[in-house]
Amino acid sequence: MSADVPPKTTAAPRATDRPGDASPFALGLLLRRAHWRAATVISQALKPLGIELRHFAVLIVLVNEGPTVQRDLATATGTDKAGIMRVVDDLERKGLAVRKSVPGDRRVRAVEITPKGLELFDAAHVTAEPLAARLRAELGPGDPEKLTELLTRLAHPTDESGAEE
Repeated sequence: MSADVPPKTTAAPRATDRPGDASPFALGLLLRRAHWRAATVISQALKPLGIELRHFAVLIVLVNEGPTVQRDLATATGTDKAGIMRVVDDLERKGLAVRKSVPGDRRVRAVEITPKGLELFDAAHVTAEPLAARLRAELGPGDPEKLTELLTRLAHPTDESGAEE
């Protein structure tokens, strides 16, 4: 009979998603909650400009990387193939991006930001600044910089050779 009873183990603290959570899930849960708050701020900044965070994510890639094929946009933004097509359709309809043929491959189209898209991208930064300042104001002196440094290390880990994983 005792063979059916699992052995007793020392259990880790259970996840609570509350301040003081000491579970192995605490960091991830805190990051998720912080992301929701930051995403709300970004969404508030983008709404008057007529775009959403998913559109802005694509514009970021286009500004940083230049013309990018849709497959790579999907990978860079964590979006599936159908989702990226809808976002690019929206951006084209708004005149913020255009699809262009890729020389040598008639099936592949690259997406490129337009001057209007770049203007909106810059306007989004101006609109977001007061909202971001309110978010940073909840932290102490030097904390926003320290938090940015720590999150950067988590988001962009390096292996022992210094190359990103």
